[in-house]
Amino acid sequence: MIREFYHIDLRNRNSFRVAQRATRLVEFETIEDLRLFFASGIPEHWMVLSGGNNILFTEDYDGVLLTPISQNINIIEEDNSTVAVRIDAGVEWDNLVAWAVSRDLWGIENLSLIPGKVGAAPVQNIGAYGCEVAQVIERVHLFDVQSQRTCTLDAAHCGFGYRESVFKQLLKGRVIITGIDIRLSRTPNPRLGYGDIEREVEKLGGVTLQNIREAICSIRRSKLPDPNVLGNAGSFFKNPVVDTTVAERLLTDFPDMPHYPAANGQVKLAAGWLIDRCGLKGFRDGQVGVHERQALVLVNFGGASGGEVIALARKIQSCVHNKFGVEIAAEVNIL
Repeated sequence: MIREFYHIDLRNRNSFRVAQRATRLVEFETIEDLRLFFASGIPEHWMVLSGGNNILFTEDYDGVLLTPISQNINIIEEDNSTVAVRIDAGVEWDNLVAWAVSRDLWGIENLSLIPGKVGAAPVQNIGAYGCEVAQVIERVHLFDVQSQRTCTLDAAHCGFGYRESVFKQLLKGRVIITGIDIRLSRTPNPRLGYGDIEREVEKLGGVTLQNIREAICSIRRSKLPDPNVLGNAGSFFKNPVVDTTVAERLLTDFPDMPHYPAANGQVKLAAGWLIDRCGLKGFRDGQVGVHERQALVLVNFGGASGGEVIALARKIQSCVHNKFGVEIAAEVNIL
């Protein structure tokens, strides 16, 4: 069933709580809903607004926003060791994680408490605590806007990378994600080597799937602001990836700089550490600022515009570049 809204205030549909408007917003549940919507033609401007958790509106949207609201989670195949699950795009991601943990299915527990809907997960290749959704996705289900046909794309063809996918590049504006298939494991596979997870799990009584989820939720709540309380989109910047020569130069000047191996022999740096070393953690400028506990998170204290957030982001990028000679790019989609 389609529900339509006109000249809608988007304040409660984006986690930055920016008060921009959209000319039209359409909620859809099924493929037939999408066919019905596009039957009269493709609007000049349209995009999918999923949970609004990785987007910053800097102006009103003069077009149509499409929002999935379907809520199905179904087991489609299982054996003694694995379970394949099909999930609709409108399912809240953390509800899926809770569903899997309650059934003793391993694979996405480290991605607990990430805000947003399932349909957005492959676009951004969401990740946390050493895991990415690309590690469990088998295929993505799509609606092709031009042909109005459905199709699937195997994970190998999704172009997954660090916060990257083909849905942000070649297929952007051409397809709508309607669901994903993931494969979870019945075999315990705890991944505790990132941050304070192992210590928090031990505090809860040892390694169980539920304890891992609870530990990660606790860590995230202690470090990240609740967007329902303080407007934000989680990590605003990507961790930069640099050549080894750049990393070696920086380590000479900053031997305590966190760094991690990346693809193609490169080195990933911690953007939060770079911002913190610029003295910007906890910085505030009017109604926008850098969160006091996590320098990657920009916050709207109330009433800020998207333009004010962007101005702060540019200030941070400039400070990091001037101090370290490193560019940090926005992870958040900016409109």
